[in-house]
Parts: sequence; C-alpha cells; structure tokens
Amino acid sequence: METIDKIKQQLADNPIIIYMKGSPKLPSCGFSAQASQALIACGEPFAFVDILQNPDIRAELPAYANWPTFPQLWVEGELIGGCDIMLEMFQRGELQPLIKETAAKYKKDDGAE
Repeated sequence: METIDKIKQQLADNPIIIYMKGSPKLPSCGFSAQASQALIACGEPFAFVDILQNPDIRAELPAYANWPTFPQLWVEGELIGGCDIMLEMFQRGELQPLIKETAAKYKKDDGAE
C-alpha cells in the first residue's frame, strides 16, 4: 500500500487522530506531550500514529497535509493543526467541544446522554 493511501485510510478509519512522536502515554518530544495531554483532557478516545515508528508517514504526511511539523491533529479527515494551535484552541475552550461532538457522532452505541 502506498504511504499516501495508508494515511488516507488512517484518516478515514479514525475520526480523531494525532500524528505524533511517541505515544500519548510515552511521548518522545515536548510538543507531542503537550498536544496529547490537551487531547486526553478532552476526555474522549482518539487514535494516534507514532511517526518515529513509521518513517514513511513521517516523510510523506507533511507534504500531504501542507503542514511541515509534528504533532498534527486531524478531526474527520481535516487537519486542525499542530501543538500551538491545539493548545490555543484548548485554552479558548474550542478544542473540547470539537472533540466531544466528533466523538459523539462516531460512538458505536447511540445511548442517551
């Protein structure tokens, strides 16, 4: 599978996904740590791809996204931004509803809130 196809598949399969260095539990850089902490604080499950374990994605995603740095947060196949944008949105109270509403749309059990 081509790397771009793999990226498109990951974006299609995961409504909330962060491309980062390391994992949310063991981030490998400060920016990834801050970004994943902001996402964790939103209280919804999300997918992640460790770009250090996936050098092909690390090489191809910046061109595909037209965004040169990591981490990268994608919601419903759309690039939201990197660490600075995520933290700014979180502090403004914009990230939490975006993540919650997206997660609610894709919950398997449509239970009442």
